[in-house]
Amino acid sequence: MIIAPSILSADFSRLQAEIEEVEGLGATWLHVDVMDGHFVPNMTIGPIVVESIRSKTRSTIDCHLMVKEPEKMIPWFIRAGADVITFHLEATSSPSDLIRLIRRSGKKAGISIKPATPVRMLEPCLAELDLVLVMSVEPGFGGQGFMPESIEKVKWLVEMKRKQGYSYLIEIDGGINAVTAKTCRDAGVEVFVAGSAVFGAKDRKKAWADLKAVIE
Repeated sequence: MIIAPSILSADFSRLQAEIEEVEGLGATWLHVDVMDGHFVPNMTIGPIVVESIRSKTRSTIDCHLMVKEPEKMIPWFIRAGADVITFHLEATSSPSDLIRLIRRSGKKAGISIKPATPVRMLEPCLAELDLVLVMSVEPGFGGQGFMPESIEKVKWLVEMKRKQGYSYLIEIDGGINAVTAKTCRDAGVEVFVAGSAVFGAKDRKKAWADLKAVIE
């Protein structure tokens, strides 16, 4: 079970200190939300920031590309040092080509789907994937409430993984806290993206401990 703090909720004026703090709590993954202002109505960071983070950490850098034409940006994040690169099924007509592009570079490939996208649309790609990211909020902004209907998608992915012997990790992002994380864990989630639940907490040590206790 992995908690991946989302730096979208961190204080960017002291980003290195923020990362060091969550790593001190036990984080081994860092989730990086990349938004282009087109695929989603918000803009965040680019490969330069990822390259800077890479030079300061040994943690797994888990990049979630919420962008149009991900085929143009994937090589940037490969070079920047991302370890896991996830793109959206809705953003491409050639998901298998992008998965191969990522995996040929020695990186792990993930696909994400928006809440309205049927999870069965992922079926042709599942055998090739290292990770599937289920969005439990509408992508684009942090701090939204958890959509409980996302749990059915998780359960379907767990069943497909069991039946077919697939090896992808199941990740969830959106509205994760000590309450929703338990529901997700029980459904079969393995990677929990937590933004405001960690970086927005007054007592981050307690918030981390509460999350960890729930998922373990």
